[in-house]
Amino acid sequence: MGETAGTFANRREAGRVLATALSHHRADAAAVVLGLARGGVPVGWEVAAALDLPFDVFLVRKLGVPHWPELAMGALASGGTVVRNEDLLRSQAVTEEELHTVIERERAELRRRETAYGAAAAPELSDRTVILVDDGIATGASMLAAVRAVRGAGAARVVVAVPVASASAWRLIGREVDEVVCVDIPPDFRAVGQAYGDFTQTSDDEVRALLARRP
Repeated sequence: MGETAGTFANRREAGRVLATALSHHRADAAAVVLGLARGGVPVGWEVAAALDLPFDVFLVRKLGVPHWPELAMGALASGGTVVRNEDLLRSQAVTEEELHTVIERERAELRRRETAYGAAAAPELSDRTVILVDDGIATGASMLAAVRAVRGAGAARVVVAVPVASASAWRLIGREVDEVVCVDIPPDFRAVGQAYGDFTQTSDDEVRALLARRP
């Protein structure tokens, strides 16, 4: 873990910088890099290419509070893993029925993306070192769902690697994984996008193109 005052030009550059911090995993026969769709895919692709590791996409959907969709009350990951933020559910008075409605909507979108990316068949993770990569972590809800999903799939070690994170999310994730690597933990963290010059949303087409020429 380290801190810098600078920003990344874009996700691809952030991935190359992140790969340097992960160089001890280079050519590890047991390791696989999974990029969280969609923003983590270009970052993870660069990491996998630089470290000579296999790469695949991993799907996670944020569960937004009904009246405040940007606020994550949990997350849903491939394989059906659901992570709930019980404190937020209580403070926002979200009912079980409202939560179920959001889960079903996001589950439908997750299935759509699995089909669009050809990712319906999850990679074999049993006894492997799984390096989970995203473009950044704000609350940690989505990454936590991914961590628990790959643990459930039998991963021997789980590594979380991101270019930028909030201090609170870094601590939260650090308690659940074997290793966490983060390039930048800004003291004035407001959003993941503040670390990037270009934070244009990653498209489905870009994800498909990267997967078609994965390392």
